[in-house]
Amino acid sequence: MENAPDFKLILGSASVARRKILADMGYEFITMSADIDEKGIRKEKPEDLVMALAEAKADAIISKLQNGKTQENDAIPTLLVASDTVVVYEGMVREKPSGKEEARQFMKDYSNGHASTVTSVIVSNLKTGVRKGEWDKVEIYFHEIPDEAIDKLIEEGRVLYVAGGLIIEHPLVLPYVKQVVGTTDSVMGLPKALTERLIKEVL
Repeated sequence: MENAPDFKLILGSASVARRKILADMGYEFITMSADIDEKGIRKEKPEDLVMALAEAKADAIISKLQNGKTQENDAIPTLLVASDTVVVYEGMVREKPSGKEEARQFMKDYSNGHASTVTSVIVSNLKTGVRKGEWDKVEIYFHEIPDEAIDKLIEEGRVLYVAGGLIIEHPLVLPYVKQVVGTTDSVMGLPKALTERLIKEVL
């Protein structure tokens, strides 16, 4: 980006992967995380769930930011990007594993199988109040994942903190990914093309 952007950007997420993706897109931004009770939000369909969770994150951050003051008088708009990802396996939504045993079971299920990720992106223009959101779905097919790779992943621990215990870009997982129908950035939590489009739409 050669010229100064005509908006400020807030990423409403503490996720390292999302920060990296947004930085790769060439944006400068600050991050804020939302303290919401994710378990308190329940929807039948994964698409509805990720949209509801991203909405809740956006609302929580906006109320944190405002504390009674609005952004209507700012010279340039502030945009807030909020998103959420769930993994779907055999029709069931998977969030972060409850512990090592569940993470191990998740990985064993993916071995020689397939899973999908559903990721929502919601962009809010805090100056105008305009908000746009959509979801993106990716299918992931796996070769057999050996037990020793699963053991190492659990030991390292990163898989315990992500939806469905799924990190396809991880060097221990990547060799066993047979096919990704969709984009890796979406699986990692922020689909670039969708985010870009929503940013343009709210401006």
